[in-house]
Amino acid sequence: MNVSDAIRLKRAVRKFQDKPLPEDVALAILNAGRRSQSSKNEQTWQFIAIRDKSVLKALSECGQWAGHLAGAALGVALLTPDPEGKFQIMFDAGQAAAFMQLAAWELGVGSVPASIYEPEKARQILGFPSEWHLRIALSFGYPLEEERLAAAPKKGGRRSLQETVHWDRW
Repeated sequence: MNVSDAIRLKRAVRKFQDKPLPEDVALAILNAGRRSQSSKNEQTWQFIAIRDKSVLKALSECGQWAGHLAGAALGVALLTPDPEGKFQIMFDAGQAAAFMQLAAWELGVGSVPASIYEPEKARQILGFPSEWHLRIALSFGYPLEEERLAAAPKKGGRRSLQETVHWDRW
């Protein structure tokens, strides 16, 4: 699968098979995030890779729409310095998240991001230091509905390029 196909075919997967990811697959996903670009190559992130089902369940209760973490084979918490300090910190975290999700999709692994609305609760669960912050977590796993991996995009699922792009000025 090339990058264009991965982008065109990528789906949010929230329901996963009860099947672990092989170590090499998990490492490939994490390495894609590590290799993503960042502002001034500062790489202002740390990842907590979570396979423990009880930890995933607890983390799933830190956001209104984070329930999918409970069923994931792998959860990844993307930690950053205080995002209030520099706006590009969250931009960089988003790039790491996107790289991981595209790498996973190429490997037949589904994913979806979760917003962490209770970061202090998440800190208690994951035990990360006070200078680090958590706003984004990712769920990874083999899709419960495997046919979704090969399904063509729905017609009308995205606004057209003409509705989205303005050339030179608004």
